[in-house]
Amino acid sequence: MFDSYPSKTQKSKELYERAKSVLPAGVSYAIRHFEPYPFYTARANGSKLFDVDGNEYVDFWLGHTALILGHSPPAVVEAVKKQLENGTHYGTSHELEIKLADQIVKIVPSAEMVRFTNSGTEANMYATRLARAYTSRSKIAKFEGGWHGGYDALHISVKYPFNIPESAGLTTGALQDTIVLPFNNIERVRERLKNEEVASIVIEPVLGAGGGIPAEKEFLKGLRELCNEKGILLIFDEVITGFRLAPGGGQQYYGVTPDMTVFGKILGGGFPIGAFCGRREIMERIDTLVYRRPYYSFHGGTFAANPISMTAGLATVKILEDGQLINKLNNVGGKIREKLKEIFEANEVEVQVTGAGSLFNTHFTKEEVKDARAASKADKKKQVDYHLSLIANGVFFLPTHAGALSTAHSETDIEKLCLETEKYAKQCKRTHHT
Repeated sequence: MFDSYPSKTQKSKELYERAKSVLPAGVSYAIRHFEPYPFYTARANGSKLFDVDGNEYVDFWLGHTALILGHSPPAVVEAVKKQLENGTHYGTSHELEIKLADQIVKIVPSAEMVRFTNSGTEANMYATRLARAYTSRSKIAKFEGGWHGGYDALHISVKYPFNIPESAGLTTGALQDTIVLPFNNIERVRERLKNEEVASIVIEPVLGAGGGIPAEKEFLKGLRELCNEKGILLIFDEVITGFRLAPGGGQQYYGVTPDMTVFGKILGGGFPIGAFCGRREIMERIDTLVYRRPYYSFHGGTFAANPISMTAGLATVKILEDGQLINKLNNVGGKIREKLKEIFEANEVEVQVTGAGSLFNTHFTKEEVKDARAASKADKKKQVDYHLSLIANGVFFLPTHAGALSTAHSETDIEKLCLETEKYAKQCKRTHHT
C-alpha cells in the first residue's frame, strides 16, 4: 500500500540524502522521521501541506497539534505582518506581553499570574523548579506515558518498557527525585505516595505521546483531593489540551482546577512559545523584588515574551475565547472517533479509538486503552502501516501519534480520512482471510 510513495516523492528523497550528512538522522526532531524517508514540505495553507514534489496532504498532525486554526490563518498572518514593521524582538518589556497574560488570566481557571517561555519543555522545567521553591520539597511526581518535553527530571517513563532510560546522558542525580505514578488509577497513586513528601504532581489531561488517552474525570478529581490533603501542587501540562478542549483548556473541560498550568503549542499561534501560570502566591516566588537569592525561583530567557509570538498568540486566543469554534471541533472529533471505530469493526479489525475533544488516536488491540501500558500492548506495526498508507494516499498523520483537528478542516477532508481508512481496513480484512 505504501509502494507508490517513493515514485511520488523523488525530490524529498534527494533532500533526505542531503539532510543525513548535516542533520543526525536527517531530521530536526526524531519523531519526524518515518520510513522510507519523510517528505519535505514546501508550503502549507489551511488544512493542507504541499511537499517539494507537488503532492498535497490533508494535515491531521498540524505542527505537533499546535495549529488549531490551520496553517497561516489570515487573522494571525495579518497581525504578525503589522508587528514585523514594529520590530521582531525587543529584549525589553512591552504591552503585548501584558495583553496576552491578561487574556490567559481571563479564560484559564488556574491562572492569576503568568510567565512566558519559548517552549513547553522550558515551561515544564520552570514550573517544576517553582513548585520545589514554593513547597521546600525536592521530590516530584509524573505519570507513566506522560511527555513533558526534554527536561531531565521529567524525562522518565515516557515509552514502554518504562524502566529503560529515555535518553543517554540522563544522570541518576537528575532522576532520583522523580516518582512515577500509574495513570487513571487513584488507589495506586495514593498507595505510591503514602509515605512520600512531594512538591508537585504533573499530568497531561489527555496523554499525548502516551496514546491520546484521556484522564477520567473522577481520577482527576481524586488527584485534586489528594494534593489538597498532602500539600502537593497539582500541575496540568496543557501544552496539547490548552485552548483545544475548551477555551480554558482541560481544566475547564473536566471541571478540575490545578495549582499551576503549563502551556505551549496553540498559545503561540504558529510561533514558538511556552508559558506557565498559577495562583498569585505561588507565582510571586519568581518576584525578585520580593524574594532575594536563594529564596526566589529563577525564570528568564532572551526570547521570553517575544513580540511576534505574543502577537500571533493574542490573535489566536481571541478567536477561540468564546468557545464556539472549539465546541464545533469537539463535536466533529467525537464523530470521527465513532466513524473510525465503525469502519474497522465492519472489516473485523480489532481497534480501540481514544481521544477527547478534537484529538483522536487508533490502537490495534482488543483491550480497553485507559493508560500507556495498555496502549503499549497494541500492535504498533499495524498502526505505523495504517498511518503510512494514509500518507501515501494524501492524508498526513505522524506515524504512531494522535491526530488533531483544525477549524480549517472541511467535510471533504474528513471524508477523505474515512475513505482512506476504509481502504486500509478492507486490505487488512483481505490479508487476514487469506
